[in-house]
Parts: sequence; C-alpha cells; structure tokens
Amino acid sequence: MEAIGAALPASDGLACFNRMYLAVTQTVDQEVGQGFFADAAFMTVLDVVFANLYFAAADAASAPATVPQAWRPLVEQRANREIEPIQFALAGMNAHINHDLPLAVVATCADLGTAPQAGSHLADFQKVDQLLDAAEESVRHSFESAIEQEVDAHLKAVDNLVASWSLNSARDMAWRNSLVLWALRSEQAASALFTDGLAAATALASRLLLTAV
Repeated sequence: MEAIGAALPASDGLACFNRMYLAVTQTVDQEVGQGFFADAAFMTVLDVVFANLYFAAADAASAPATVPQAWRPLVEQRANREIEPIQFALAGMNAHINHDLPLAVVATCADLGTAPQAGSHLADFQKVDQLLDAAEESVRHSFESAIEQEVDAHLKAVDNLVASWSLNSARDMAWRNSLVLWALRSEQAASALFTDGLAAATALASRLLLTAV
C-alpha cells in the first residue's frame, strides 16, 4: 500500500482509497496484540488473501477493461476532478468489502480446510468490526474536514451522499454473502451467477457513490 501511494499523485482516485485503506490498516494493527484473535492463523491468512484481491485490481488499473467489474467504476473515474476524495475512498471500500471480502473468506476457508461457520471465525471477524468502527470514523473525518468547514451546497451534497455508506453494514453483508458462496461452492453454475451478481451490484453502488454532485 505504501508503494502504491508513492507511485500515484494524491488526487488520483485510487490513491484516495489507498490512503484510507493504509490508514485504517495501520490503526487496526496498533490495536491488535497477541491473543486478540482466538484463531490468529486463520485471520492472518484471511488478511493476506483479502489484501491480494485489492493489489490485483490495482495492478490491472492501467488497463481498465481488465480490472474486476466491482473495481471498474473507481478505476474509470479515478481522474475525474469533479469527484471528491472521500467519494473515491468509500467507493474503494465498497468494492473491497462488498465484493472482495466474501471471496476472501471462502478462499481462506478452502485453503485451510475449514468453513465460515466453524470455530471462532465469526467471533474473530466481528472483533475486527469493533476496531474498524473507531478507525474508519477517524480516517473518514480526515477526508471530510474540508467538507464540514465549507458552506458550499456542492460539498454539502457530497457529505449527504457519503453518509449513506456504512462500513459495519457492508462487512455484515459480506459475511452473509460468504455463507451463501460457501453453500454454493459445489454448484459451479449457481456460484458463478451469484458471484457475477455480487460484482454487478457492488459496481452499481460504487457508481452511485462516485456521482459528481
């Protein structure tokens, strides 16, 4: 994430998301100590698999047609100066959580020979929610400070738009979608249809978040 940030201008839409993702990750890392997770090995693998899905999208960003559908709205609009940084940041969070996280949970369970419902996986997943809630609020405020200080109607509209997106709600839905994907894992056609629908719905939400207001 630091390498991606160093390679991009600060105004780039992907850089805006990367900055939020890095800040949230660093904040959470400071809070997670030894013994925090009941199954640290599972959460470590999940973290790597999850991040790699973002890195793959970032690596493909120079050729938008090859970018995963869920990430395409952000990549296509990344140079649009009529869109505020906070909008780019939340569109990236939307793509990464609503689309990438369910895929990462299923892939991690398959790799480790477990299941989403097994052991402490859900409890550990929800522990991250608690940390992210505080971390995301702080980082979001750093993006929105300029909006709060202005009385311009355009910026007020942006503030209203991004207020409609909730990280915790997105993660809750991601967990539910991971259960569906896990249940469908032996049904290739049904799994593909669900995954395609998830990508399309996520892309639609990102397009709404990236509305130039």
